[in-house]
Amino acid sequence: MKNFDHVFQPGFIEVFQKDFYLKGKWAQIHFRNNNPVILELGCGKGEYTIGLAQENPDINYIGVDIKGARIWRGAKTAREKGLKNVAFIRTSIEHINSFFDQNEISEIWLTFSDPQPKKPKKRLSSSVFINRYQKFLKPDAIIHIKTDNILLFEYSLALARINEFNIKTFTNNVYLSDGMPKAVKEIQTFYEKQFLSAGKCIYYLEFIVPPDKKTTEPEEFNKIESVKYRE
Repeated sequence: MKNFDHVFQPGFIEVFQKDFYLKGKWAQIHFRNNNPVILELGCGKGEYTIGLAQENPDINYIGVDIKGARIWRGAKTAREKGLKNVAFIRTSIEHINSFFDQNEISEIWLTFSDPQPKKPKKRLSSSVFINRYQKFLKPDAIIHIKTDNILLFEYSLALARINEFNIKTFTNNVYLSDGMPKAVKEIQTFYEKQFLSAGKCIYYLEFIVPPDKKTTEPEEFNKIESVKYRE
């Protein structure tokens, strides 16, 4: 991946409690434009990053994942398609605030994230991570969550309701719902295709996080889920 100029793999020492050199400057320095920047966190092979970039050439997209083999596939596909509005960062999302500055990000996509059934605060839609995202999201930035996991969906919806987020839309079956955003139905990841073949429902939720309000955990939901979803 060292041959890809659109892939960044900083070492731990470069980002642990330090700012990455492109923080606050992704559009201007890397993409060389003033277009909005959108993230896909836990991007895997980058199917959403690439699909969105193809549909929206005037928007910059960055996929973030810790798995190098997955990012390599996405980066190679982006190069083969000649996409100039795509970049990838290989890092733990624990360090996400080292990469992006205040008001730098316009949207976040969380596509088929690990539901972390026993560790709610490790979910990418948990209060821990939402509070991190708030530090770099623009006002009225949308967070999109697409998942096959009912636990993650119901947890994220409970968190949005308890914190009085502006919930734009949600559904427990993307492909039976009208009015879904085009990208939600038309872009499918490798795993989503497998889930659909197995007859699983695909859930979707999008909401806006207030920029100046601390997000808290849906503790009552967590108590219920520990029984309802017990393995």
